[in-house]
Amino acid sequence: MLVEGTILSGPTFEPVEGRVVVEDGTITAIEEESVSSSNIVCPAFVNAHTHIGDSIAKEAGAGLSLEELVAPPDGLKHRLLRETSREKKVEAMRRSLQFMQATGTASFLEFREGGVEGVYALREAVEGLDIDPFILGRETVDAMEAADGFGASGANDAEFARERTATKRAEKTFGIHAGEADSSDINPALDLSPDFLVHVVHPEPIHLDRIEHSEIPIAVCPRSNLVTGVGMPPIRDLLERTTVALGTDNVMLNSPSMFREMEFTAKLTDIAPREVLRMATQNGARIAGLNCGVIEPGRDAKLLVLDGDSNNLAGNRDVVRSVVRRAGANDVTDVVL
Repeated sequence: MLVEGTILSGPTFEPVEGRVVVEDGTITAIEEESVSSSNIVCPAFVNAHTHIGDSIAKEAGAGLSLEELVAPPDGLKHRLLRETSREKKVEAMRRSLQFMQATGTASFLEFREGGVEGVYALREAVEGLDIDPFILGRETVDAMEAADGFGASGANDAEFARERTATKRAEKTFGIHAGEADSSDINPALDLSPDFLVHVVHPEPIHLDRIEHSEIPIAVCPRSNLVTGVGMPPIRDLLERTTVALGTDNVMLNSPSMFREMEFTAKLTDIAPREVLRMATQNGARIAGLNCGVIEPGRDAKLLVLDGDSNNLAGNRDVVRSVVRRAGANDVTDVVL
């Protein structure tokens, strides 16, 4: 397979005119030469934090606080999940997954509610699609064993020491929400030596020092944090200390669109477009241990192809900036997964 156009090549997304050579799902070469295609070839996205089960309740809970919306066990989302049939949950998740795949998401790190059954339901929802879930089971050790790891709600909800020990013994990934509403659960979360943190909206200097010393990656979800009213994470401070990736969080609150997440992040912060694109691709892949997120030989061929001559993108003077701040679902011409 040959994919032609302006290629955002390597970890710095250097625009290169030419073609990507793909053999058996692997990038084998990038051939630099003049081509007739106006396409823009990007690495496909890795969404670093999702709650896809919330697809049953899009835009529910307007005006509710963060705790009223999502706190276990009786936040609105958890009540709705308990009340909804498995069939309807699978159908709703599949619709979101189809949207994610069509808009260039190769993989996503999912905190999956519902124990073992929740893990199986997501696997059913994704069956036959090319998008690859990285599932972190919640609530029980059994869910972790059925998944790719464990996703903890937060250190103020429970101790999670047993789950952390079991996850480490299984050589799987342990992630935990921390610092979303306030800073009180960040140190207890860090004490668990997690593989990554989610949110970290309210870190204090001691937390930033510990994160840097431990080299713990962070998945930030700026749109979600705005909707729930908890504030914006200090992304620049976090980037200076560790790997930071972008996630879209609860489908109840936001569409699982990495285009929207990138644009929002780029326009509300001083983060350079290349850094934002890195957060949406290779940094999420790094957290999950995936061999994608970068267009270079030896990487898995997970590619997003945009029409550089669309009404939206035609005439752009900066390809990377245009992809991050301007591109959207209507500009997608192909997704190679």
